[in-house]
Amino acid sequence: MNINEAQTLQRLAGIIESRKQANGGDPATSYVARLFVKGDDAILKKIGEEATETVMAAKDARVSGDASKLLYECADLWFHSMIMLAQFDLTPQDVVNELARREGISGIEEKAARKDEFRDHDEANQSE
Repeated sequence: MNINEAQTLQRLAGIIESRKQANGGDPATSYVARLFVKGDDAILKKIGEEATETVMAAKDARVSGDASKLLYECADLWFHSMIMLAQFDLTPQDVVNELARREGISGIEEKAARKDEFRDHDEANQSE
């Protein structure tokens, strides 16, 4: 990711953060502020809708060879994912950091490690 791309994500994350009611966001004039006011479930529902639309656009692109709608839908999914991140006080940089942490780790090994971690966590909670 180059500096301009990172700056675009940072700027957009800042705008999204400014739409929270605590930061003066007005649901009467802002779609993002409206989502924040509706809460987690509304944001998560929107993520599901956008994910489904992205999958459908990818299938269409596979047949038509035109990926323009896929790009559009993927941008929507990223945007709404950024709203979700902000809802949980996370940033795009947190995601980049997590991806960097995983870099060079086999996906199979990383997934197995997560399963072990969750199992250990569940066993610890059951013994309490």
